[in-house]
Amino acid sequence: MTDWSSTSGVGAGGMNCELHFGYRDESAYVAAVQQLVEDKVASQIAVRTPTLWGPAAEPESAKRLAWVGLAEESRPLVFEIAELKAKLNEAGLDHVVLCGMGGSSLAPEVICRTDDVELTVLDSSDPDYVRAALGDRLERSIVVVSSKSGGTVETDSQRRAYEKALTGIGRKPADHIVVVTDPGSPLDTSATAAGYTVFHANPDVGGRYSALTAFGLVPSGLAGADIDRLLGEAAAIQDALESDDVENPGLRLGALLGVANRAGADKVVLAEHGSGIVGFGDWAEQLIAESTGKDGKGILPVVVPDVSAPNFDPNTPDEVLVTIGDLCDSVRPASGYGASVKAPLGAQMLLWEYAVVVAGRLIGINPFDQPDVESAKAAAREMLDGKGESPKPAFSDGPVEVYATEGLLGADVDTVADAVAALLAQLDDQRGYLAVMAYLDRLVDAPLASAREALANRTGRPTTFGWGPRFLHSTGQYHKGGPAVGVFLQVSTTPDQDLEVPDRPFTFGGFIASQVAGDAAVLAQHGRPVLRLHLTDHDAGLAVVREVLQRSSVR
Repeated sequence: MTDWSSTSGVGAGGMNCELHFGYRDESAYVAAVQQLVEDKVASQIAVRTPTLWGPAAEPESAKRLAWVGLAEESRPLVFEIAELKAKLNEAGLDHVVLCGMGGSSLAPEVICRTDDVELTVLDSSDPDYVRAALGDRLERSIVVVSSKSGGTVETDSQRRAYEKALTGIGRKPADHIVVVTDPGSPLDTSATAAGYTVFHANPDVGGRYSALTAFGLVPSGLAGADIDRLLGEAAAIQDALESDDVENPGLRLGALLGVANRAGADKVVLAEHGSGIVGFGDWAEQLIAESTGKDGKGILPVVVPDVSAPNFDPNTPDEVLVTIGDLCDSVRPASGYGASVKAPLGAQMLLWEYAVVVAGRLIGINPFDQPDVESAKAAAREMLDGKGESPKPAFSDGPVEVYATEGLLGADVDTVADAVAALLAQLDDQRGYLAVMAYLDRLVDAPLASAREALANRTGRPTTFGWGPRFLHSTGQYHKGGPAVGVFLQVSTTPDQDLEVPDRPFTFGGFIASQVAGDAAVLAQHGRPVLRLHLTDHDAGLAVVREVLQRSSVR
């Protein structure tokens, strides 16, 4: 691996941005950057040229490039949101709840966490999670309902629950609910008719590129984040990103990801390291995985808590190591490819959007579609409608029911520990990865996430952890459309108490159960091994599962 190279001070207006890169094959990397410059890729992205990703991608890319101008085009929203915030605060409303999935919730969460302002993100159909949100300062709540399509079932269900709860305490939902959606969507129509405040987002921006649209700015601004500064940070780096120059940070980062991917380093491990940004990896995870994971190709993002975590240290030859913040020169990537990206949040967001579409061009995919996301939704709908076949457990081990794809478990497997060992035995020790998918309350059950580190140490392989159903709108695309080298561990539970979805023929509990089973069915159809551990008694079952997953060895 070559020494780390650096580009410092890119951008304008005194913006602080520093990048360092390491690459195993310098000639391939330099050639890729030079070709991108000669092809004028940066300036063509800036003027929204849809032909950069090939003829098959053109119909989609032609209507998905408006994100490049958002740093300036979203400016009018700053005043509109501030004006609404003042009005709502004067009416005694100061607790902001965001009902949204995927791109509608991930950006506001990182924006607000980084600015240290409170935002309750309701991005689940777990009935206990939803009930807890409904019971928290309801009379003071500003409920932002965000859905690009206007038909996201989770978000529609959450909206219905809030409408009923507000009516139940004698409040008018229109006094509390703010809607963000594309113009002309079903949600736009119904919300306007109900007298709700409605913000329209640009329909030519895809969900995962929508951080600087109304989807990212409305809930963040209402919660008190400095969205004017955020847009300024993005604007400060824009000239550098649009320049056909070998020092363009978007071209350099995109080239690194693309060249590494073609060399077999198809995972990127993201660690925050002194950036002051909180939760950036969770936002970048969707952008990277959903944009690149298709046609059997892609980049798998692996989000780790810090640079001392397994997969970052130690790491494997198929991983690119990236720090968000300061350079960590003490850890060297086994692949030879690494980067550190130090910039404020708004600049980071725009930079990574450019880099990911550049990487998509080099990998040879359309970075704007998500062909496999709908399959899990369709399977869940079939389960809800009673058309899908309900899975049956292979066996029970105390408070845990064990489900598995056909052929995964041998006849002698009758414990949770042996079932987990059987799944891990399917891991390819050169290219494979493990995805843990927890359909639980991500606040109450947060300690389970530490199992990622234990499993990464145990397997020596890249390991991801995602909360369901939110990951279905994020890494779910990569799981099905990316390289077929993943093995999948689901953890689900029986809720303490179910919760009805008003005026719908299903409950929240029934809905999340259909999502678990539907996703497992689609993964199985794609030939992916899936093990599901279902807690029939939440507390007792979780204790069993945590003990097994935290083990450092099979026995």
